[in-house]
Amino acid sequence: MPKTIFITGASSGIGKAAAKRFAEQGWNVVATLRNPADETELCNSERLLVTRLDVQDKASIGAAVDAAVACFGGIDVLVNNAGFSLFGVFEALSPQKIQEQFAVNVFGLMDVTRALLPVLRQQGGGTIINVSSSGGVITVPLMSMYHATKFAVEGFSESLSYELASQNISVKLIEPGAVRTQFGARMFSEFAHDPSLASYDFYIEKIKALYAGMLTGDTSSAEQVADVIFGAATDRSARLRYVIGEDIAKLVRTRREMGEESYLALMREQFLSSGA
Repeated sequence: MPKTIFITGASSGIGKAAAKRFAEQGWNVVATLRNPADETELCNSERLLVTRLDVQDKASIGAAVDAAVACFGGIDVLVNNAGFSLFGVFEALSPQKIQEQFAVNVFGLMDVTRALLPVLRQQGGGTIINVSSSGGVITVPLMSMYHATKFAVEGFSESLSYELASQNISVKLIEPGAVRTQFGARMFSEFAHDPSLASYDFYIEKIKALYAGMLTGDTSSAEQVADVIFGAATDRSARLRYVIGEDIAKLVRTRREMGEESYLALMREQFLSSGA
């Protein structure tokens, strides 16, 4: 019997690439997105269910899980992929946008996980794959709220992995660096600007230029990330973290292996000199 994967945020980028990758490998795929009527590439078929799920709408989460179980009999793997990033200095971010950032990236992920756990336990096990980010390990300027959510996902997932091991459920973290998707475009479109904070302007422009160069450099594709997700879902290992992108992997290793003072000095030199 083919296994079934349940993916959030499948309308574009990593989520859509993962849906296609697993479908190509003969899996049953539940591709969830906020507006299924707008989807043109992913279509309902014998092994592909496209259904609505908004991580901020608990009723839609429950309905999507019920639809998946009714269609395929169960769910073997959950991929929590839905998310977005605010961009801008902390002072310019509104409390409402900060609440939305946590509602989607953290509480939505938790709510979907909570809804799937009874299914996985009843089946005797399964896998939860949380799409985190290298931004859950290292930080950069102008993304403080995104980092706050991804650090939360990292801590939640690591702790959860211990308790769910008792239920034969593995938890895995996907930590990509910059990826060639619409995620970066949305990040820039979500830029928070406050004219009263003009003292930041020069620094902001320098950092934005630095990021623009990073996003046009040798970044990973959504398909490459989907390949890693497929590997994490099928490798049967107890591995927790999967870093994607050699450039970011080096920086993550530096963060984990270099002394705290040396690492912070390295990062401050890069980002403070960028704004000098």
